[in-house]
Amino acid sequence: MKLVTFTRDQAAEIGVVVDHTTIVPLGNVAPDMIALIADWDNARPKVEALAAARLETVNIASVRLLAPVPRPGKIFAIGLNYADHVAETGMQTPSNQIWFTKASTSVNGPYDPVQIPRGSLMTDYEIELVAVIGNGGRHISKDDAAAHVFGYCVGNDVTERAWQMRNTQFCLGKSFDTHAPFGPWITTSDAAGDIHELGIRCFVNGDERQSSNTRHLIFNLWEQVAELSQAMTLEPGDVIFSGTPGGVGMAMKPMTMLKAGDVVRGEVDGLGHIEASFVAE
Repeated sequence: MKLVTFTRDQAAEIGVVVDHTTIVPLGNVAPDMIALIADWDNARPKVEALAAARLETVNIASVRLLAPVPRPGKIFAIGLNYADHVAETGMQTPSNQIWFTKASTSVNGPYDPVQIPRGSLMTDYEIELVAVIGNGGRHISKDDAAAHVFGYCVGNDVTERAWQMRNTQFCLGKSFDTHAPFGPWITTSDAAGDIHELGIRCFVNGDERQSSNTRHLIFNLWEQVAELSQAMTLEPGDVIFSGTPGGVGMAMKPMTMLKAGDVVRGEVDGLGHIEASFVAE
């Protein structure tokens, strides 16, 4: 099942995608995506019934898709989590997971423009598999972690490298407005297949820059959920960016940062794609 947040006037709505081109609005099933996720056991039969009946439909091309969770309670992202990305940075493979946060105000729609911050010469892309937490909890074991993930998206951990590298904490360089686009929808866990066997790719102006597979994650998603939940209670709608493979602009020779007019597309097998034009702030 593919679940979206969208606007056709001003107010945000939630819906289920059928036949790739059509949205069935979910009306009064839940007020927003986090509420839908939190009440999924009760809401799912209603969603399935509405999807089957198709009493109201909306052409997906006629609406604006928002990030599926427009304002997550928490956004965490892991660094240095593909071997080829570690190698291109010249750093050592981490023995422990390296986590940083992205501000909730950095969330952006899957096809909305992304800002190159005022004065920035070092804006970069990082296409990633994104997980959305369903059943929350604390001290979740690795063996139980899959049951706590509601679904998956494609994300771009857009990074302002100068701000990232100016100190040991990455959060400012990762948290500029519009620098966490993800979507285009949440593919629920039961429909995503083997999440650790998915191709992941990035294209800049049509040129392939990143190409890998989630099987190459150093710390897999279940290990990530287990680690985070030792420190904090994970809640419905929390978002995890699971790491980017090699091929980022910072590691190219010569270094190739994004500029206004560039178009970045990210894909993960079975989860769809996101695409953004980069614009000057």
